[in-house]
Amino acid sequence: MNSSTGQTRAVIALAMGDPAGISPELTAKLVALDEIAAAVQLIVIGDRRIFDKGAADAGLALQIPTVTADQIGRLNDHGHVFIDLGHLDPSEVAIGEATLAGGQFATANFRHALQFARAGHVSAVCFTPFNKKAMRYAYPGYDDEIRFVCDVLGFSGKLREFNVLEKIWNARVTSHIPLKEVSDAISVEAIIAELELTSRCLKEAGHADARIAIAGLNPHAGDGGSFGMEEIEVIEPAVARAKTQGFNVEGPFPADTVFLRAVKEGYNAVLTMYHDQGQIAMKLMGFDKGVTMIGGLPFPLCTPAHGTAYDIAGKGLADIGASREAVLLAARMAGRAKPAA
Repeated sequence: MNSSTGQTRAVIALAMGDPAGISPELTAKLVALDEIAAAVQLIVIGDRRIFDKGAADAGLALQIPTVTADQIGRLNDHGHVFIDLGHLDPSEVAIGEATLAGGQFATANFRHALQFARAGHVSAVCFTPFNKKAMRYAYPGYDDEIRFVCDVLGFSGKLREFNVLEKIWNARVTSHIPLKEVSDAISVEAIIAELELTSRCLKEAGHADARIAIAGLNPHAGDGGSFGMEEIEVIEPAVARAKTQGFNVEGPFPADTVFLRAVKEGYNAVLTMYHDQGQIAMKLMGFDKGVTMIGGLPFPLCTPAHGTAYDIAGKGLADIGASREAVLLAARMAGRAKPAA
């Protein structure tokens, strides 16, 4: 229990990310934050030697007890704890390089965190940044976190990656596909499905009846068909159908101004048609605070939106802002999450 509020804190599994980047330092900084300790109990998963080095890089001396995996679920009102998998010696870490050893370290930690969530031992999962190249060394066929999550959990439902700043979310109809395939992948049904998942996730984060702005695909949202017909043939009909189904949506708006409109007019989210259409805007607005959230699971799964920052690894320079926001968002969502259909 949180002694100041009398409320049960969220229990979050925190998987250490790539050991060659800033993940060890960020993990240690999260453990040290009083704000995090007041909101959640972290179950940190990794190698204690890597964690201790990250703490040293950050100039921190931390006291966090080590527990075994079979103790998870029976910790009651405990502070942060560490599960030491003992699977990577710091001498084997090539700082600033994507390696098989780093990928094996991160995938093992993430797998344990997901399994704890599946067993109901934690209410959310977070992780410090992974390096996708290293993850592919360790897990052939690794496309992204969604693929790995589905494989580990045997999950066949719809998952989607969201980018979140303090006041605005970015959802997208298509994600990690070539740009030349985007137009064919957009349909009325696909847009409606994204709106359903986006609205559900926003509600879990505390945004009831969220206002969502819909971006067009083409320059100037097609300019009446002059620059493409997707707005007229697909996106406008999807918006019209969404309104009849009770979604609070408007659009399509030109992609080069939709985020300006969303911020000025108080929209909760922007639904874009493809990855970079939203990612560029979101990272410009708040690179050090942006969170990536994978929605559609029975539990929240959050991570900072930035990468492993190999160029500053081991220097004590990592900004904790996005990692802090990721854990706090997961905590807010944990109490509202409902099982996926």
